[in-house]
Amino acid sequence: MSAPSTPSPAFPTADAAVQLIGPAGALEVAVEYPESDVPARAVVAVVCHPLPTEGGSMHNKVVTMAARSLRELGLATVRFNFRGVGASAGEFDEGQGELDDLRAVAGWVRRQRPDVSLWLGGFSFGAYIALSGAAELQPAALIAIAPPAGRRDFARIAAPTMPWLVVQGDDDEIVDPQAVYDWVAGLAQTRAGTDAEVVRMPETSHFFHRKLMDLRGAIKHWARGQLPDPH
Repeated sequence: MSAPSTPSPAFPTADAAVQLIGPAGALEVAVEYPESDVPARAVVAVVCHPLPTEGGSMHNKVVTMAARSLRELGLATVRFNFRGVGASAGEFDEGQGELDDLRAVAGWVRRQRPDVSLWLGGFSFGAYIALSGAAELQPAALIAIAPPAGRRDFARIAAPTMPWLVVQGDDDEIVDPQAVYDWVAGLAQTRAGTDAEVVRMPETSHFFHRKLMDLRGAIKHWARGQLPDPH
């Protein structure tokens, strides 16, 4: 289901909170830019948050750290609340409605900023949504943090064809790390897409407690190799 044909706000030229009209009503969105001393890149990264029914929101520490990591490299970032979270209208929809929300946000970015590349990322349930939308939305790069293989239907996710990163904690108490590694390995055997770069983080829990700076480093190390020249 696509978003209603309603005038969209302009993409902000500085950090701002905006409200989009999504498939289920209002979507709460936060746009943030890199610091002024960081060379800007022609990229906007949309980062999706974890499971709404377990308290996930765009203010989750892993989500905000991932977005911060990318801004430190010169990207603008977009975080948003899925339907039913914060000021976003609607109710949890087991992933399908949330994918519609991502479509609405990504479509808005592309309409308002046709001059930039779109990246997608997400943490946990948000990684599942980003992965689910990748074949259709075709971002230039994709970041999946603790994707919940074994907890969601990953068999329906097409092998990503763009560069992509998977970061997984080996002591994750919510997502089975081996299920993640087996899923990625299975995709690689099909040769249907692009091989992921997998970062296995030892002694790291699902929410990266005391390891957020390590997560930041992993994201930045990989993302540097995907960046267009600064402008």
